[in-house]
This record gives sequence, C-alpha cells and structure tokens, in this order.
Amino acid sequence: MKKKQNNNSISSALHNLYHKALKHTKYRWVVILGTLVYLVSPLDISPDVFPIIGWIDDGLIASLLIAEVSQIVTEELKRKSRFKRTDNTAQTTQVETVINTEDIKTINVEAVAVS
Repeated sequence: MKKKQNNNSISSALHNLYHKALKHTKYRWVVILGTLVYLVSPLDISPDVFPIIGWIDDGLIASLLIAEVSQIVTEELKRKSRFKRTDNTAQTTQVETVINTEDIKTINVEAVAVS
C-alpha cells in the first residue's frame, strides 16, 4: 500500500514540476521544445521498440503537454477578454463624461388628452 502512495506522490511531484515550469514564461518554450524532442527521440524512459509500453509513456507525456498548453491558452484568452472589456468600459465612460448638457436646448411640449 505504501508503494502505491509513493508512486502517486512521485508522479504528482513530477506533474507539479512540469506545471510550474510551463507557467513560468521564461522557461515555457524550452519546456515545450524539450517535451517535443523527448517525444521524437528514440531515447526515453521506455523506448518505442517495445510495442505497447513504449507508446504509453509517449502518450502520457503528449497528453500532459496538450492539457497544460491548452490551459495556458485558455487562461490567456480569458485575460485578454477581461482586459478588452475593461478597456471598452473605460472608453464608454470617457465618452459619457465628455457630453456637456448645458448646451442642449430643451423643447417643452404641452399635451392634451382627447377622449
């Protein structure tokens, strides 16, 4: 039972390390490029020469890369969307404050009800 917890903690520690490395903008492209080189390279944890076992580790690494990159792209799109909404609100407010109501002429209309 302890071995299973140890394996889970190792895999979660590696996942957290990978996640933090991708979040750091300075190293993001290095990590992505390194992951792609690992996927293409014949030298890895379990070589692709072994039919199923060799493909599993590549599939796990590829799915981890895709999941993390898609999360980063989603967060970036949300951030840009929020920025645009804030920017548009500021422009609208600015336009509303520019209008001077003192120069506007008012017209009084008397209405009569007809029955």
